Amino acid sequence: MVWGSTYVVTTELLPPARPLLVAALRALPAGLLLLAWSRTLPRGDWWWRALVLGTLNIGAFFALLFVAAYRLPGGVAATAGAIQPVVVAGLAAVLLGETFRRRTAVAGAAGVAGVALLVLGPDATLDPIGVLAALAGTLSMAIGVVLTKRWGRPVGLLTMTGWQLTAGGALLLPLALLVEGAPPAYSVVNLAATAWLTLVGTGIAYALWFRGIERLPVGSLTFLGLLSPVVATLLGWVVLDQTLTPAQLLGAALVVFAVVHPQRAGGATHPGRDAVRPTRVGKGAARRRNPTSVRRRDAVSLTRVGNRAARRRNPTTARRRDAVRLTRVGKRAARRRNPTRVRSRDGGRPVPG
Repeated sequence: MVWGSTYVVTTELLPPARPLLVAALRALPAGLLLLAWSRTLPRGDWWWRALVLGTLNIGAFFALLFVAAYRLPGGVAATAGAIQPVVVAGLAAVLLGETFRRRTAVAGAAGVAGVALLVLGPDATLDPIGVLAALAGTLSMAIGVVLTKRWGRPVGLLTMTGWQLTAGGALLLPLALLVEGAPPAYSVVNLAATAWLTLVGTGIAYALWFRGIERLPVGSLTFLGLLSPVVATLLGWVVLDQTLTPAQLLGAALVVFAVVHPQRAGGATHPGRDAVRPTRVGKGAARRRNPTSVRRRDAVSLTRVGNRAARRRNPTTARRRDAVRLTRVGKRAARRRNPTRVRSRDGGRPVPG
C-alpha cells in the first residue's frame, strides 16, 4: 500500500523526467543508512548473493520498470506487472516445492483483469520494447523474490535489506547519471518527497516486504503487491480529483478478491507436513539452549495434530503411543522437581525408558 503512493509523489512533488535518478535516490541512501546502522558487511558467498538479490529486486527491476513506463501508458505497464504473482507461484513450485493451487491461478486471472479495469485506458498502445521491458522487470522481481526465500538470510532483517538496497542503488546511480545527466537543483518540497520515498517507501517498505517473504508462502505473498495500483487509483481520486468509473470500482473489487483468495488457501494445508516443516528450521540451536522444553513442546504440538484421527482408526494403539511419548518427554524433569508427586501420580505404573 505504501508503494501505491509512489506515483502521486513522483509526478506531483519531484522534478519531471528523472525516473532513474528518483530510483537511485530511493535505494542507495536507504541502503547506506541501514549499513551505517548495522555496521555489518557480507561475508563469503553473501557478497555475490547480496549483489544478485540487489540487482534482481532493486536495480534491474527499477530500471526496466522505468523503461516500460516511458514507452508504455501506465495502465499497460501496471497490467503487465500484474502477472508477477502467477510467475512467482510457478517458480516457487519448481524451486521451493510450494504447491501451485487452482485458486492461485484463479486469483492470478482476477488480479490481471482487476488491474486492467483499474488503470488500462481505451487509448492504450503497445510498444514492443516497452512490453519486453515490463515483462523482463516482472521476471526479475519474481526471481528475486523466490531466491530471497530460498537463500534465507544470515543476518538481521534490516542488515539484509541494507545489502540489497545498496547493491541495487549502486547499479542505478551511474546509469542515471549516464542517461539523464547531472541532477537538477532540489527544492524543500522535492527533498521532503525524496525523504518519504527513501525512508518509508523504500527502507521500511522493503524491510517489511522481505519479512513477509520469510514468513509467508511466496505464492500467496506476491498477490499483496496488487494493492499498489488500487492505492494509486484511490490517491488519484482523493488528491488529484480524478474520477472513478464503475469499471474501476469493479476492477478494485477483483483485485481485493485476488489478494484475499490465496491467503485463505493457507488454512487448507496438510497438518502433518506443516507441523514437521517448522521443526526443521531452528531446532538444533533451540535444543542446545533448552533441550527439555523443546522436547516437551514438540510432543504437545505433534499430539495436537493427528490424535483425533488416530484414535478413530485405532483407539487402543493411539492411547498407548501417546502415553509412551508423553512419559518420555517430561518425566525425568518432573521427578527432579517433585519425585513424591510423580510416584503418586504414576500409581506404581512402570515408566518407559
